[in-house]
Amino acid sequence: MSKFINYCAKNYFLSRKIHLQIIRKESVKYQHHWFRYLSSKGINTVFGNDFGIHKNLSYYDFTQNIPLQDYNSLLPYIENIEKGGQQILTQNSIKWLAKSSGTSDTKSKFIPVSKETLSINNYVSAKDVLTTYCSLFPDTQLFSGRGLLLGGSFQPRPLPSSLPIGDISAILLNYMPALTDLLRASTRKILLCDDWNKKLKLLAQSTYNQNITSLSGVPSWLFMVLKEVLNITHKTYIKEVWQHLELFMHGGVSFAPYKEEYNKLIGHEHTFFMNTYNASEGFFGFQDQKEEEDLLLLTDNAVFYEFIPVNKVGDLNTKAIPLEEVKTRQNYAIIITTASGLWRYVIGDTLMFTSVNPYRFRITGRTTHYINAFGEEVIIDNAEKALSKACEATGSTFADYTAAPHFAEESNPNNCHEWLIEFITAPKDISLFINALDSSLKQLNSDYEAKRTDNLLLSSPIVHQAKQGLFLSWLKTKNKLGGQYKVPRLQNDRKILNELLIMNKKNITFVP
Repeated sequence: MSKFINYCAKNYFLSRKIHLQIIRKESVKYQHHWFRYLSSKGINTVFGNDFGIHKNLSYYDFTQNIPLQDYNSLLPYIENIEKGGQQILTQNSIKWLAKSSGTSDTKSKFIPVSKETLSINNYVSAKDVLTTYCSLFPDTQLFSGRGLLLGGSFQPRPLPSSLPIGDISAILLNYMPALTDLLRASTRKILLCDDWNKKLKLLAQSTYNQNITSLSGVPSWLFMVLKEVLNITHKTYIKEVWQHLELFMHGGVSFAPYKEEYNKLIGHEHTFFMNTYNASEGFFGFQDQKEEEDLLLLTDNAVFYEFIPVNKVGDLNTKAIPLEEVKTRQNYAIIITTASGLWRYVIGDTLMFTSVNPYRFRITGRTTHYINAFGEEVIIDNAEKALSKACEATGSTFADYTAAPHFAEESNPNNCHEWLIEFITAPKDISLFINALDSSLKQLNSDYEAKRTDNLLLSSPIVHQAKQGLFLSWLKTKNKLGGQYKVPRLQNDRKILNELLIMNKKNITFVP
């Protein structure tokens, strides 16, 4: 029966291969189609009336009438939706609110989610992922087993609303067709459990004796599930437990810090790591090549994209450009208009296109996560590449980190960057690690290199080793345990770093 299911599922996804090839070649055409569709959904809404959305809206009128939006500017409309209002941002009926925090800020965001977004964005994009995987690996046996999915949960309603509130992964899971349960390991009850300590253990206990062929989830959390599986089975490698594991679909955070540890943990043999870009606001891209980790931009899934240069972020009056005007090797902030009524929404992520035929890109960071206290403009992409090189040079690996500027003071009269790193395998020589980190940053970022020349404005970095579980403990104190919450990597002030350094002096650990 499993062979028959695999045969049917694989051929279904392969039948969509030609459609994907057409989309890659005609991305701009599909973007024009979705612009017209999404614009029509704004007519006769509260937002549409406020900003002059009409039947024959041109792109020029669109840019002139509607300023770039962020969460705060859309908040009055979202609050209206929270109170039960419809026809506020879109004609599409809002069915859910996705609780989101792209960072670990204290304020949660509640992103409206329509049925159309789930059906023509999230689910269609998931099909595109599987179509591509089957095309890359035509002999796959992926559907002969089950997939282990680590998602979020639903939340209590702190709002005056009858709309269900939860992580986008919980919303997607809860409303998937019942047929998909045949291909998924564990029960919905376990997968939607809101106690993360309990969920991780239950997932391991309920799946270790199944035929798991795929994994899906945020790497930092899924890593803990796999470690628990090894504890239960007394095995050394995951491949000894799940011999037919062939695919790990990951997203949410950069995979670079985790890749080496996953290779060691799984045994790596014939397991493909597939990068995806699936946020609370929508599914935007995935890795479509075996050898390159660049993401294919999804241009036919009910999202209209615009972009602004990163150095213009914060100026909501700046001119954005559509997809056909982007250039490679330039850092952009991504702007989206969606079927859930996010109009010209600056999502907060930054990316760089590596190709425009087709449109492929790499995520480079967050618009609010960088260090530029001394004109060095260090972004997350710089930081994580430099950390990976420093780990390679010293035989170390890390799980989490954060960094911030250190301003000259009496005890340390030099400006520099201060890092707090939780190592999985710590470097034997921390001085060598610091030198490798510093040298790599110089190679990756000319502004940093200029400020470091002769210690002109910056001296060598300070690196602290975090105790095991520190970052998860900090998230727990903020009530931010869960797949959608992430540790802020780079900050231009010291607030978060100082909190973590204080905790690091105490004997605080997190044990799932």
